[in-house]
Amino acid sequence: MPDLSVNLAGLKLLHPTLTCSGTCGYAFEYADFMDLSQLGAFVTKSITREERAGNEPTRIVETRAGMLNAIGLANVGLKRFLTEKVPQLRKMPCPVVVNVAGHSFDDYVETCAAMNSLDCAAAVELNVSCPNVKDGLTFGTHPGRLKELTSEVKKVLPDKPLMVKLSPNVEDITQTAKAAIEGGADILSLVNTFTAMAIDIHKRRPRLANVTGGLSGPAIKPIALHLVSKVYRSVTKHAGVPIVGMGGVQHWQDAAEFVLAGASAVAVGTALFVDPATPNKVSAGLDGWLKKQGVERLSDLVGALEI
Repeated sequence: MPDLSVNLAGLKLLHPTLTCSGTCGYAFEYADFMDLSQLGAFVTKSITREERAGNEPTRIVETRAGMLNAIGLANVGLKRFLTEKVPQLRKMPCPVVVNVAGHSFDDYVETCAAMNSLDCAAAVELNVSCPNVKDGLTFGTHPGRLKELTSEVKKVLPDKPLMVKLSPNVEDITQTAKAAIEGGADILSLVNTFTAMAIDIHKRRPRLANVTGGLSGPAIKPIALHLVSKVYRSVTKHAGVPIVGMGGVQHWQDAAEFVLAGASAVAVGTALFVDPATPNKVSAGLDGWLKKQGVERLSDLVGALEI
């Protein structure tokens, strides 16, 4: 049988599929629709130090081959997360990655420090690149600031792998990738959503209350693939840092493309709104692909793209 297991800097996954942060809640919201035990890892929605109500509606708009969201990192905050959500996460049948966002260095450091002692948190993903909030929660577009933030977080997170989620809304993504690694990132996840908008031509107004939001879904896959390949060939292949690829993964063939481009694992987000069982189906498809390729381990195909 092909080996689909993945080792992300010590984070060992039986399957190569993760959920994208913010797409399926805190824990068991999708349990009736997908086999959580067949996930590589479950990634929580972003947790911030203080509770966030998020943006005003309308917050989600469907676009051609994609989706715009401007949720605004709505979440229960660190205190309620620890008391209300952690007991549920301890029951999850797969590894859990906690996504963390913040306003400031102190926000990130305090929230991540709380994750270091949690037995149910297998890793932490830093959301430094959310494009759909009004208050500027973006550290991921400035290499120097990103390196400093990653370094400060890594100091309080010595026992967990640290994943940094990169923004595509930059001039050169290899520079932010290098900065995150220099700051101590163990894993990179890319890419986050693209800043975009939609207009109601009858009302002559933006369709999102926030005006702009993050574009995700199949529409962004070719760009995401290019950026994963670029970061892999220019940065992570030599640094030995694994990539979790994301951006339009809907079918196993999409995941296979990301693997060949340099991703060790893939995350599924927007496709969950169409079919919540997508991650399970992607893993099954990759299994069949390996058999047809005559390859024993998925890891043998990471970055196997011939250019």
